[in-house]
Amino acid sequence: TAQPQPTNTAQTAAKGGPYMFDWAFVAKYAPFFVNGAWMTLFISVFGIALAILTGIICAAIETARIPVLRQITTVYIEVSRNTPLLVQLYFLYFGLPKMGFVWSAELCAIVGLGFLGGSYMAESMRAGLQSVPQIQRENAYMLGFNTWQTLTRVIVPQAVSISTPGIVANVIFLIKESSVVSAIALADVMYMAKDLMGMYYNTYEALFMLIVTYLIILLPISILGTWLERRFDYARR
Repeated sequence: TAQPQPTNTAQTAAKGGPYMFDWAFVAKYAPFFVNGAWMTLFISVFGIALAILTGIICAAIETARIPVLRQITTVYIEVSRNTPLLVQLYFLYFGLPKMGFVWSAELCAIVGLGFLGGSYMAESMRAGLQSVPQIQRENAYMLGFNTWQTLTRVIVPQAVSISTPGIVANVIFLIKESSVVSAIALADVMYMAKDLMGMYYNTYEALFMLIVTYLIILLPISILGTWLERRFDYARR
């Protein structure tokens, strides 16, 4: 954590003088945001991986219309999507230890992101799977395809094409949602920004570094997502 030191810019602003952006402050404390970015990426990568795995399982259950499991999946999706991530994190980090389940802050953040993201991923994947007309499956069977060949060569390619934009949007959404993990004392980029603002009152500089850090993380993902959408858009070929 940064050690408190007075800053001339903050003192000048406090006295009513014109505020001058402190580039020296940015240069000095930028490494703290690099460390916070690694924490954000660590939590996001594993949380998104868990969300995708959860989404695949839930989408398969809903598409196959498996009794009981389908109802459980529906309840999970509704609970997950209609409760804030912050509340879910508080329940995991503060509530479950009261019942004997002790979690580390990192594991709580990963499970929380996976729990929230799994419902959104499930709906995107379900929409992709159910968008493939039944006639195409019947035609595949008539051509001699077995169930696995029909799934991998007919259904999944089209489902991926339709689901990709939603999945990419969910990935970006989950990375941005990871900003709330600072509430359970994880030193991500949001934690670093609040820490610096609380100690030095250099709000503009801290917010500037926060915005730049998120742009560095999210812009490449957004560009990659656009490329993937075009790559898997079979309808335009």
